[in-house]
Amino acid sequence: MPEPAGLFDHRARRDAPLAERVRPRTLADVVGHDKLVGPDAPLGRAIAADRVPSMILWGPPGAGKTTLAQVIAASTRATFVPFSAVLHGVAEVRAIVEEARVRRATGAGRTILFVDEIHRFNRAQQDAFLPHVEDGTVTLIGATTENPSFALNAPLLSRATVYRLEPIDAAALARMLRRAVAHPDGLALRIEVEDEVLRAVAELARGDGRRSLNLLEVSVEHAELAGKPTLEIADVVAVAGHRTLVHDREGDEHFNVASAFIKSMRGSDPDAAVYWMMRMIEAGDDPLFVLRRMLIFASEDVGLADPRALELAVAADAAFRRLGLPEGLYAMAEAAIYLACAPKSNAANLAWHRAKERIAATGSLPVPLHLRNAPTRLMKDLGHGQGYRHAHDEEDGYARGATYLPDALAGERYYEPTSRGLEGKIGAWLTKLRGEPGSSDPA
Repeated sequence: MPEPAGLFDHRARRDAPLAERVRPRTLADVVGHDKLVGPDAPLGRAIAADRVPSMILWGPPGAGKTTLAQVIAASTRATFVPFSAVLHGVAEVRAIVEEARVRRATGAGRTILFVDEIHRFNRAQQDAFLPHVEDGTVTLIGATTENPSFALNAPLLSRATVYRLEPIDAAALARMLRRAVAHPDGLALRIEVEDEVLRAVAELARGDGRRSLNLLEVSVEHAELAGKPTLEIADVVAVAGHRTLVHDREGDEHFNVASAFIKSMRGSDPDAAVYWMMRMIEAGDDPLFVLRRMLIFASEDVGLADPRALELAVAADAAFRRLGLPEGLYAMAEAAIYLACAPKSNAANLAWHRAKERIAATGSLPVPLHLRNAPTRLMKDLGHGQGYRHAHDEEDGYARGATYLPDALAGERYYEPTSRGLEGKIGAWLTKLRGEPGSSDPA
């Protein structure tokens, strides 16, 4: 049954893409974001009460950022001014602000400025919004696919609330697709479409509302040209093409996947490590970036629990540089699996950080005399090198009682070996040399 009138934007041209023709006009029509704009959600209440704050809508393509902005435009009594950071610049912003100032002074109401792709403005351009947002001349709604923490000025973020729009789940997408099939401005039941086909379209769209509607429209056209009375999953698959991975080589998703890769190795899960490694490779990431992360991981997270991990990571990097793709993936997979399965220790990592902190706190403490270089007679007369004990001349190659840190730091410990892997033996050896009663595992 067709949806009641008023659910979608009927002002869209009949030859516009399906996603434009069926774009929601009210909060009740927005799908997949109940926690954000539902009747009990703070933003939903603010929109319903026409008390819209300045905000940044952050989410992946097709999550509904522009749709939500247009719903606000239809719901508010303020003058709504759409603006694209791709097509316009600061000069246009100044003109909009001046009109808003006049509108406010004459009692004609508030102005909501919607800036799509706001991250395309550089830091200096973003500063142009600050005084006008702060004094209430405009209410700013910015939309971005980039992480606002990295893409936007801190002063701008402090004046706006960031709302995160997650990808729309498959069930919500299927409901949206069913509306589009039934609605007169949508596909208007041009062809029979079963629910299982809509679910397949929703799954292929991977959280992207625009992609799901575009895929449905093209699939219906494909079936109609073939003279079919019913849309089948095979028609959808035929037009869906290669399943492009949601990933960018420099943006937020790139670092999310890289983070998952590292944490999977740290969590000793070789299956997840290989999966995330291949997610990056299949999405077009630079394999040398992945190898660099493994080189870092071998020292930072495996460390002396298994020194062979660094050797294998270095070997994998060298092998890939000679082999390239796809053969180089053998070495990469071997390294990722080894690193995931290896015992873990960040003791060496903690050691240099502790040393760095002490240097920052104590400055350039003098080198103890017995450790100083003494290449001349004068230096020897000044006591340089006096009292130094050569470790190779001592029992076990260890000068018991000798100190090597600056006098003010004598006895401090920065490296605390764990009991895992080879590091357990290292710890036991140090305990023996130092004549300590036992060792402890700081982990």
